[in-house]
Amino acid sequence: MPNRSGGIFAAWLGGVPRRRSPELRMQIPDGGGGAGRRRARRQDVATPGFSTRVAVRSAPCAHYVRIPSMASPLDELRFLRDLGFTHLDLGSAAVSSIAESAVADATPSSGADSDLYAALAAQIKACTLCRLSTTRTQAVVGEGNLSADLMFIGEAPGRDEDAAGEPFVGRAGQLLTDIIKAMKLTRDDVYISNVIKCRPPENRNPEQDEMDTCRPYIQRQIEMIRPKVIVTLGRFALQTIMQKPLGISTVRGKWLRYGDIRVMPTYHPAYLLRTPSAKKDVWNDMKKVMAELGLE
Repeated sequence: MPNRSGGIFAAWLGGVPRRRSPELRMQIPDGGGGAGRRRARRQDVATPGFSTRVAVRSAPCAHYVRIPSMASPLDELRFLRDLGFTHLDLGSAAVSSIAESAVADATPSSGADSDLYAALAAQIKACTLCRLSTTRTQAVVGEGNLSADLMFIGEAPGRDEDAAGEPFVGRAGQLLTDIIKAMKLTRDDVYISNVIKCRPPENRNPEQDEMDTCRPYIQRQIEMIRPKVIVTLGRFALQTIMQKPLGISTVRGKWLRYGDIRVMPTYHPAYLLRTPSAKKDVWNDMKKVMAELGLE
């Protein structure tokens, strides 16, 4: 990660095949005085598999980080935003390119780009950003149809999922499969994932900092797949997606929104195993989802 404590920020945007990068200027905080707004140099970059090199120069040295190639200038700007930079001055060529990308981004797609998804999956599997990476067997990315209209999001992998590397494969997973079948669908028709990608030790509840650290992964999966409906399973999935301290019993069965995607909160299948009487409530929730998707 580059040092952003101050100095001159310079970015080179290029790609394969070789192209000229758009003109880019950026202003960042410099810790009180110091360097202001500087114009970045243009430089051709033709490194296979990478499109962006970012440097933060703090005298007397510069720090570099290479970023995996991205689908569009808009994705590159999102990456810079995630690094913490908030101000961009773009030349007309860059603005035009980004505007075209934004239009394409707003157009309904047929699902996630397989290469981008594979890159994200590799990043998740190699993640060491929180303490859960030290106790997991493997990170569990998710599985299913990358063009799914319906996405189920649970809490975190359990023991069986940690061993198999797949979501919802234990007893709770079998119950979820039965629910999906009752909706006249298969697991291949939907996409299934968790907000936490690594098993918490002894299946304990995830900590807030773990949910915060892992949240960008599920957000990116939602952005890639673009489902019409998300079903959150349990309290932690609901709170992580909505970023509000919502109670599952309070909002279960009520439509919420994540951007332009409708969200149906319901109970986690593990809860149904402990409380079979709640299955009726979940089925009523799924009937609302079926009606929304035209499955009835």
